[in-house]
Amino acid sequence: MISAEGTTSEDLQLWMIRPHLDDVPEHPMPKGFTIRNWREGEDALWLDVQRDAEPLFTVTDDLFQQEFGFDRQGCAQRVFFLTTDKGVTVGTLSAWYSRDFYGEDAGRIHWVAVRPGYQGRGLARAGMSHALRWMQGRHRKAWLQTSSSRITAVKMYLDFGFVPDLQPAGAREAWEQVRRNLSHPTLESALEGQP
Repeated sequence: MISAEGTTSEDLQLWMIRPHLDDVPEHPMPKGFTIRNWREGEDALWLDVQRDAEPLFTVTDDLFQQEFGFDRQGCAQRVFFLTTDKGVTVGTLSAWYSRDFYGEDAGRIHWVAVRPGYQGRGLARAGMSHALRWMQGRHRKAWLQTSSSRITAVKMYLDFGFVPDLQPAGAREAWEQVRRNLSHPTLESALEGQP
C-alpha cells in the first residue's frame, strides 16, 4: 500500500514469506519522526491513514473492525502508528499474526500505509524494521499479502528478506507479471528455481 507507482493493467494478489526472523535490516526512523502503539479509540485514525494512502480500493468504515476487532488487546501491542515529533499521524502498519499459516503460527506484516505527502522518506522501511524486530522471539517466520500493482512495496518486501510464495493457485503468473515491472535478484532466484 505504499504507492500506486508501477501499476499494471491487472491487479493480482501476491503472498510473500520471510522464512525466518534473523538478520532484520536496520532502518532507523528518519529525523523528526517516531513510532508508537495504537491505543483504544483510534480506529478512526487508522482508517483515515488508510483512506489517504489507498489508491486501489475504497476503505470502508468497518475495515479496522473486520481486520483486527477479534483481538483488540493484540492491537495495543501489534498495531503501530508512524508520527511526526509533533504527534501528526502519517503512517501505520502492524506486526499481526496468523495461528495457522500452512499449519504454523506465523507473524504477519499487515496493512502498511504511509500518507502520500510522507512517502519516499524511509518511514515504511523504518516501520518494517520495527515490526519485524517486534516479531522476533514471538514467531519463527512471517508472511504478508500484497498485490502485483504495488511494485514499490514489493521491492521493499523483497529487500527485507521476503520471498514469493508460489504455492497459491495463479501465484506463478502473478509473480511473472511483477517480474515484467521489477528486476530484483530474490525475485529472479525464486522464479528461476521453481519448475
